[in-house]
Amino acid sequence: MTIKPDFSVAIPENLGRLHFVGIGGSGMSGIARLFANAGYTVTGSDVRESGAVDAMRALGIPVAIGHDAANVGDADTLVVTGALWEENPEYQLALSLGLPVLHRSQALAWLINQQRLVAVAGAHGKTTSTGMIVTGLLGLGEDPSFVNGGVIESLGVSSAHGEGDLFVVEADESDGSFLLYDTAVTLITNVDPDHLDHYGSLEAFEQAFVDFAQKSSEFVVISADDPGAVRVTSKLEGKRIITFGESPDADVRVHSITTEGPVSFIVSFEGQDNGATLTVPGRHNALNAAGAFAVLVGLGFGASESLRAIAQFGGTERRFELHGTVDGVSVYDDYAHHPTEVAAALSAARTVVGEGRIIAVHQPHLYSRTRLFAREFAETLERYADQTVVLDVYGAREDPEPGVTGALVSEKFSDPSKVAFIADWQQAADYTASIAREGDFVVTLGCGDVYRIVPQLLGSLTDHRG
Repeated sequence: MTIKPDFSVAIPENLGRLHFVGIGGSGMSGIARLFANAGYTVTGSDVRESGAVDAMRALGIPVAIGHDAANVGDADTLVVTGALWEENPEYQLALSLGLPVLHRSQALAWLINQQRLVAVAGAHGKTTSTGMIVTGLLGLGEDPSFVNGGVIESLGVSSAHGEGDLFVVEADESDGSFLLYDTAVTLITNVDPDHLDHYGSLEAFEQAFVDFAQKSSEFVVISADDPGAVRVTSKLEGKRIITFGESPDADVRVHSITTEGPVSFIVSFEGQDNGATLTVPGRHNALNAAGAFAVLVGLGFGASESLRAIAQFGGTERRFELHGTVDGVSVYDDYAHHPTEVAAALSAARTVVGEGRIIAVHQPHLYSRTRLFAREFAETLERYADQTVVLDVYGAREDPEPGVTGALVSEKFSDPSKVAFIADWQQAADYTASIAREGDFVVTLGCGDVYRIVPQLLGSLTDHRG
């Protein structure tokens, strides 16, 4: 079983030397970077080598591969994620020594809650929206601090310490830890049902967003299109609210969206229209940009200048990221792990694939989510992809459930000829290469470790087509 972080635990005034268990994760590495930059002694461990681990070592942070009690060393505080297993020897040693064990969000809140915080939450679009806000602020001459859930490609990092008073953070709603932050500005991209394994009900999930938004001291930016977000808005009291979306009633209304290639659109705000073309594709990114725009104008920046700055956003890693092309077949990777996200990612791919086909390689994430959304995943993949290869479930923090495998998704396809469930990755890569044609896009989908199949896909394509 995975641990259950105690968000009510008293946090010491001085955290001393910090050891990050799972430092290679995008969120963990970003927070570790901030502590190191602030002058703290930081160490870490992870299960495997990675680019993030290399980046930590480049900062002078020692990182051990493999989990062992000895890795804790002389640390005063352990920093963990909710995906950590109770049997982890580093965690168990910390408990036996009485060391403070902090969820990563507790550590981050301790570090940043004295600053003017802009927090971005929502079931989808958090990482991109956070990246757009940071890019926009930098383009407007500001110097914000930030922690994002993915590397901002133009900056090459997922976090940085700035000299300005603003701190932009991607806030994680999956386990309720986003309620730890004392926010000045809140952006809620959507409240699409997810993480019901933690919250237990849709009502509890939405109430968490109400509580999150209610803590904002300056204003709330929230979707006018998403039904869950609309319900959350109706429950807010005494808040300055800026809505955004395609709804005619939105304060920041996005319209005239064209998705052929990089997405173009017009934003209407306070009686003025401003147009923009992004460097990233997809209708969903026009809406992400509208939310980021609403944050910037809410902070007092000019409309045209804000939109122009946001348009410089070049994407984040694992969001429709191109990894290579072999004989006309391009291989992309995307973090999408919810039916709505899969639809958005594949719709964006459709706008730029031209005459080619889309072959989705889908890794279901979490046994509970696969069980709850198997039919929705199948319907989405069948609608938006030409062919789909389904891998087995990435369990992450959950124990296996009897009968819940990737086959649960593939069996829900109405046309079996459009899907194949292949648990073995090399066989999946070889099959994908065998059906790919020049001009096709292969898109891996999932927030587990599906990105690790990309080299196998490129290798199989080389063997079949090179």
